[in-house]
Amino acid sequence: QVQLVESGGGLVQAGGSLRLSCAASGPTFSTYAMGWLRQAPGAEREFVASIDWSGSSTGYRGSVKGRFTISRDNAKKMVYLQMNSLKPEDTAVYYCAADKDSYPSTRVVLGTREYDYWGQGTQVTVSS
Repeated sequence: QVQLVESGGGLVQAGGSLRLSCAASGPTFSTYAMGWLRQAPGAEREFVASIDWSGSSTGYRGSVKGRFTISRDNAKKMVYLQMNSLKPEDTAVYYCAADKDSYPSTRVVLGTREYDYWGQGTQVTVSS
């Protein structure tokens, strides 16, 4: 099992940047595909970005491609989401999540239901 703790959220103006971090615990983190998902008020949780266990494959939802970058450091047990050119519609609680079943495949996890472990979330607010 793995525990996930997000940080780095906050209030930023449109066009600004934030870097979210996710600290993981547990001995098998390096075998998990990881993802960032978000949930805006009154909306369902949605997929944002995913990275495979090795860091060689990534996937993004269309509205964030070219603006967001997911990365990981298995030695430090960390996952990051660099968010640039932020828009008011990016406002949401952002969650880090882990999928334990994809290894050894290098596939990314593009949905929301496949993830097994979740963090508590960090608020991102983008003002116009």
